Amino acid sequence: MFEDLPPDPARLTTLRIWHAMWLLRIDALNAAVQRREAAQAHVQRARPPQPDGAVAFGIGDGRRPIEVHAGCCYVLGKRRQAVHRADVRRLLAARVRVCSHRTADITLEIPLSGRPVPATAAR
Repeated sequence: MFEDLPPDPARLTTLRIWHAMWLLRIDALNAAVQRREAAQAHVQRARPPQPDGAVAFGIGDGRRPIEVHAGCCYVLGKRRQAVHRADVRRLLAARVRVCSHRTADITLEIPLSGRPVPATAAR
């Protein structure tokens, strides 16, 4: 039945100890991986939802909105504020410039006059 194992107790004990050490190492690594995945899942749950859009403001006293961005835009500068979909629509209606990198109107499927929104707009 167990012809591949050594017949004497000393070698069998050595094999048992060796395998027990490996099981401890595997269990420790498994526990560390589970802790890391649980921490990453907690960070994902704790992260606030991404805003629909963002508005970039100019410099000075008035700090008027100068550009509308999608919430996932990577071009946003320091003078910005997260806005909801209704605010993006209002700013676009007020003819505030749209970012050319991640266009908020296409991302949020808000049609601009004279420019149709494609049916496969990215979200």
